[in-house]
Amino acid sequence: MAFSPFKFLQEVRSETAKVTWPSRREVTITTIMVFVMVALASIFFFVADQVIRVLITFVLGV
Repeated sequence: MAFSPFKFLQEVRSETAKVTWPSRREVTITTIMVFVMVALASIFFFVADQVIRVLITFVLGV
């Protein structure tokens, strides 16, 4: 079976036309939500790390 670059590009273009692209508003909202979740996760892990540090310090008596 021979490889045809022209046919391949036609198929790629055909499949790309079927994609439902998000609107600018959807992309903006999704990006903001990602930043919010990253901030919340970083706060959670910071607090968890501090609690573990205090507990280890207490147990080891350092």
